[in-house]
Amino acid sequence: MIQRAIQLTYQHRVVFTHGAFEKSNLALCDLVADAAELGGPSKLIFFIDQGVDAANPKLREQIETYCKAHSNTLKLVSPPLVLPGGESCKNDWALVDKVWQALNFHAICRHSYVVAIGGGAFLDLAGFAAATAHRGLRLIRMPTTTLSQGDGGVGVKNGVNYFGKKNWIGTFSVPFAVVNDLNFLRTLPEGELRAGLIEAIKVSLIRDAEFFEFLKTNAERLAALETGPFETAIRRSAELHVHHIATSGDPFEYGSARPLDFGHWVAHKLEQITNFRVGHGEAVAIGMAVDLLYSVRIGLLDRATCDRVLTLISTVGFRLWQPDLDQRDAVSGKPVILQGLEEFREHLGGRLTITLVPKIGQKVEVHVMEENQILGALDDLRKRYGAASKSASAASSAASVPVAPETEG
Repeated sequence: MIQRAIQLTYQHRVVFTHGAFEKSNLALCDLVADAAELGGPSKLIFFIDQGVDAANPKLREQIETYCKAHSNTLKLVSPPLVLPGGESCKNDWALVDKVWQALNFHAICRHSYVVAIGGGAFLDLAGFAAATAHRGLRLIRMPTTTLSQGDGGVGVKNGVNYFGKKNWIGTFSVPFAVVNDLNFLRTLPEGELRAGLIEAIKVSLIRDAEFFEFLKTNAERLAALETGPFETAIRRSAELHVHHIATSGDPFEYGSARPLDFGHWVAHKLEQITNFRVGHGEAVAIGMAVDLLYSVRIGLLDRATCDRVLTLISTVGFRLWQPDLDQRDAVSGKPVILQGLEEFREHLGGRLTITLVPKIGQKVEVHVMEENQILGALDDLRKRYGAASKSASAASSAASVPVAPETEG
């Protein structure tokens, strides 16, 4: 046997800015120029999430004007291409083929740049296509939601759904860069704008007690979506997610531990059984609440700390109960949500590993979840928030239909 260690160094660049396509903004131009070969501009092709395009009707024109203004560095090979976004885009294999067709037609090579602008699901789709074309093209992600700017969009995963399973086909590929243009957040509906806060709370719980205290102190201002504390929360969330990816020793998830998925075993299943009517942010909020109450029941977490966290989550605007949690399996009679544990085990590669929080800023990993205590935690959650959830649902029954929900993970 011949055995040699192969060591690779990746640069994970995440830039925060406002107005990325204003002529005077050099964030994107400088990223490309720093890596450009001598002798001419670099080719770029842009793919835009249809929802983002509709919310920003001048975006395509701004991109073309920007590239013309910096033509010594940037060569736009075609007008930006608009494709469907939202979670449903990851179920349509034909969209992957459309991206490949465009990359092939415009002769995009490994020294060119694929720029994807959209929410987390759209970035997953475009990123998967870029990572598999020519065995990997340079991808610049431009996330446009709070979930993707603070969490999924700064990660190293790409994927599309297959066999009815989330992200069954995918890659791990470090993007060339991530450009978080905070101006995109101004076009989001309030629910989507708020969604990224739950991932900020999540990462504070497992990594940074000081950040949690910042969120707690500014809870009312965050609930009101005040720009200053809100943007600080998204930036710090992104920083902590990137730090974990870069320093955990397992960026490509060869092991079974995924601390950044705290609260997600419930969330993924809740999204699924509601056909994504419950968005990722609300689903993660509920999933975290279940795991926190479970931790109290098994003596891992003290009730006072649990109450502080649940109060923060509800104060910033998340409902913590959904009647769909009571859906029962026709055969076993047990809550369908329990199936999320087995699906999560498969998602992790065989061994169940669930991250729990014993105190703010710390995490532990467990490999067994006691079913009776999970059921008890669900009952605790129902008693505490069920009535309020019914009232909120009734009050919002006449609301307009939201755009396609954003999901991560």
